[in-house]
Amino acid sequence: MAIHLYLLHNVFYFNWTISINESICSSVVLCLSVWSILLLIRVYPTTAAIYPYALIIALLVAGLSTMAEWETLKLWVVKDNADYKVWLSRTFPVRFLFILILSNWVATNSALRKIINSINSRFQQQTDASVLLKEAELFKLRQQLQPHFLYNSLNSISALIMISPDKAQEMIGKLSDFLRSSVQRESEDTLPVSEELAYIRSYLAIESVRFGDRLQVQIEKSCNDDATLPPFLLQPILENAIKFGLYGKTGIVAIDIKIESSGQMLTITITNPYDANTQPPKGTGFGLQGIQRRLYLIYARTDLLETKKDEDSFSTILKIPQHVQSSSD
Repeated sequence: MAIHLYLLHNVFYFNWTISINESICSSVVLCLSVWSILLLIRVYPTTAAIYPYALIIALLVAGLSTMAEWETLKLWVVKDNADYKVWLSRTFPVRFLFILILSNWVATNSALRKIINSINSRFQQQTDASVLLKEAELFKLRQQLQPHFLYNSLNSISALIMISPDKAQEMIGKLSDFLRSSVQRESEDTLPVSEELAYIRSYLAIESVRFGDRLQVQIEKSCNDDATLPPFLLQPILENAIKFGLYGKTGIVAIDIKIESSGQMLTITITNPYDANTQPPKGTGFGLQGIQRRLYLIYARTDLLETKKDEDSFSTILKIPQHVQSSSD
């Protein structure tokens, strides 16, 4: 408005009254034009063909605004000033061109912002859906881990009730404590290694009732005190080791758990005896597959679970990155 006023008064030499009135009129018309374009773009229901729509809106608004400015100036400013009337007629095409350029810029810019907002909204919806799907799958995986152990424990309790009621009662108490601990850990994303080992010892206490002195588990821990890992990862691996280590054997079976830190990686190795000639029937294979899927969902890596076997031993190697924050389970 100030530039417009300066040009009218100092370049075209109109008096202050004409200059101020036209400046006010032109500024009001431009503001209304911009407001109309923004409103019409905002209410457009989709982003399909929004650019042609924006250009058409800009052209219509520019034409209507120029005519409105022309009629307003004729009634308000021209009056008996013949020189200003001639000047107004000559500048009509320039006024239209200026308003058209401004309208096109506002319309295309507004259309672009609408498209960007729409893309961001769709991307956010897809991200939210992906996160919900990931959380649902993680929850499903975690819920599927416990039944395998629970079924075995209940079968053992059923058998012990007939031959050793005292041991059955002991196992029920330990199983109750174990399941209560599982519920308390359900909402945790990661846990310190010490807490996970306490959970594992609770699990082993139940298994010791089933297998007695035959099962011996040696735990060697040489990792940082602040090392963490997602809950419910070690138990199914250990359950798998017990299943394959004890099947077909009558003597003592030793299972080794080695936990160590190396740089930003926590490595857990569980080793159990292995005999290819005396192995239990193949199950669903869900245990290790479920763990590998959980690790991928949490860390987006497929190299964190590894198995090795030789003539007399089978090792499961679990790697947990320590510098990556795990996502919500």
